[in-house]
Amino acid sequence: MQAIENLISTLSGIIWGPPMLILLVGTGIYLTVILKGMQFWALPHALKLIFHKEEDGEGDITHFAALMTALAATVGIGNIVGVATAITLGGPGAVFWMWVTGIVGMATKYSEAVLAVKYRQVGENGMKGGPMYYLRDGAKMPKLGMAFAIFTAGAAFGIGNMTQSNAVASILNSEMALPHWVTGLVLLTMTAVVILGGIKSIGKFTSKLVPVMILAYVLSAMVILVMNYDKIGGAFGLIFYHAFNPIAAGGGFAGAAIAAAIRYGVARGVFSNESGLGSAPIAAAAAKTNIPAKQALVSMTQTFIDTLLVCTMTALIILISPYWHEGVSAGVLTMQSFTYHLGAVGGYIVIIATVLFAFSTILGWSYYGEKAIEFIFNGKYIKLYRVIFISVVMVGAMMKLEFVWNFSDLMNGMMAIPNLLALLILSKVISSETKTYFKSIK
Repeated sequence: MQAIENLISTLSGIIWGPPMLILLVGTGIYLTVILKGMQFWALPHALKLIFHKEEDGEGDITHFAALMTALAATVGIGNIVGVATAITLGGPGAVFWMWVTGIVGMATKYSEAVLAVKYRQVGENGMKGGPMYYLRDGAKMPKLGMAFAIFTAGAAFGIGNMTQSNAVASILNSEMALPHWVTGLVLLTMTAVVILGGIKSIGKFTSKLVPVMILAYVLSAMVILVMNYDKIGGAFGLIFYHAFNPIAAGGGFAGAAIAAAIRYGVARGVFSNESGLGSAPIAAAAAKTNIPAKQALVSMTQTFIDTLLVCTMTALIILISPYWHEGVSAGVLTMQSFTYHLGAVGGYIVIIATVLFAFSTILGWSYYGEKAIEFIFNGKYIKLYRVIFISVVMVGAMMKLEFVWNFSDLMNGMMAIPNLLALLILSKVISSETKTYFKSIK
């Protein structure tokens, strides 16, 4: 077993090395160029479309519900612990490179959703779409489509399930002495109530949960930033300066080179918003619309909200607090920073955010995994999958997950490779759909 764990860890390190990060960011830059920087000039229009309803469009859920389902999967532990990890390992400059990843990732996210809606199909269990379909039917690469689905199913049980339930169980056990099995049982019950109803149930629930949890977290962060408005300029100064200049060791901080800032900023940014991994377009394919570019514009706002809003708030609070350069571990850095400014209330805010963010991620990824299983087995075993997925929530809450984290990272990386190839191969389709849409609204 140890040999297998070592192999998985090694493969994960190889997959998420510099070539992958270059491929992810490079694809985003290429798509930004061919789309003429649309994430900048089309963002206001995209934000308006979030609340637009197309009653006559094909699909299972509204633009808003599709966005909330995708946000449910991406706004998670990465927004709390991931940002802290980037800063502790790469210094303040890592935040700048997270922004870069988010900006080019908006073009990637848009492109994924265009293809997901264009090549989706009507199935017995509702709309079905995502990279496996545009790989098979658009890029004419069915074997890569099947590979993507298999990797997605694996990732759903790992990063989308067990790691999330374990994170909740661990924080509630350490802060409130709640037994792991109790947390697991509660999460299992809550998950069952929502996902047994399928995408309409998930979309309806996340449409209520996700806006509230994000708004509550952002408002709490804004209170801290307003209280410390005089320190915000200094935090931005640290971010921009150390994006291009190494930061020396001091206090408990080990120091970081520019290469570390780039590496951890890009890596954590990608893990936070999932642009390029191919997960979010699975939810986008369920949206009620007859125009691929419309849902794609809505999907693009997901990366903006996740990385450029929520992650930035977390980063600024960490940088205006004294702990980030004192050697505090990434796992508790965000909580200690909130507690420093708001007392015990700040700690509870982070605990509640961790619980809600993790639970929402479980819901979002349950749908991704379900659609992968549907593709692999041609529509069979959906109900069985849901039962197994729900049961695994309990397992995750009660086990050590070093192996599962590495396995999940490996599956996510393997998802990204065929998806990015499809985006490059079908870039002319993406460009054509975009031009057609914007000509139609002039």
